[in-house]
Amino acid sequence: MTLENRSQNNVDRFSGFQNDYDQHRPKAPAAVVNILTSYLGRVPSVVADVGCGTGLSSFIWLGNAERIVGFEPNDDMRSKALAHLSKLPEDQSISFIKGYSDQLNLDADSVDIVTCSQSFHWMEPVSTLSEFARVLKPEGVFAAYDCDWPPTLHWAVELEYKQLMDRSEEIIAAHIPEKDQASKRDKEQHLTQIHNSGLFRFSKEIVFHNMERCDAERYIGLAISQGGIQAVFKLGSKALEEQLQSYRSSVERYFAGRTLDIMFSYRMRIGVK
Repeated sequence: MTLENRSQNNVDRFSGFQNDYDQHRPKAPAAVVNILTSYLGRVPSVVADVGCGTGLSSFIWLGNAERIVGFEPNDDMRSKALAHLSKLPEDQSISFIKGYSDQLNLDADSVDIVTCSQSFHWMEPVSTLSEFARVLKPEGVFAAYDCDWPPTLHWAVELEYKQLMDRSEEIIAAHIPEKDQASKRDKEQHLTQIHNSGLFRFSKEIVFHNMERCDAERYIGLAISQGGIQAVFKLGSKALEEQLQSYRSSVERYFAGRTLDIMFSYRMRIGVK
């Protein structure tokens, strides 16, 4: 099994569900811009958003950076970002291109901020961090940030969510050879990887929260937008149907037709070059 095969498996995992992903996943909160701009100490000239998906983490930089470049290797995800971009005035300083985290088409010392939103755990960390350090300016900032799944609601519903995700991974393991599975790394190792790379003078974990309006359909959609669930769907397996319906019923009972303010919790691991 080669690294190239693993990388392609990771890319392919996100094919075909760009609409669910874009509809239900949270846009990056304003706190991301505020924190990283503060650490940089100025308005960034160039922001590179790597593994940008449908652009949910890229468009927040409009008006907050002179130039934004979103890198996304999955054609379906990137096509959704480009569709959003096509609806904006043509002079917007944002672009989306196909690219991998360890092969960015950017000059050395040319980027102020590199971000990975919900994506760094899909990347090979050693080669990726080396590439990020190459393109960052001195004292430039790298940030890998992730939302905790599921958002805070009620322990019983959240337990069902976890059981649903665990079951999806069991089904994948039983039906897809290990060599053909996507390789997802432990997010808890992000800070250690940044620190141990020796490429950054300062590293830190920052925890913050964002309140968002959410109804039952969106909360259910957040589960459906997860790669593991989608991978089971692609198998044509019906093994999750009963458990997914039970989860849907539990969420609908809790929301009872209401739209609520729900806490989305984030963990950001940063490195300053």
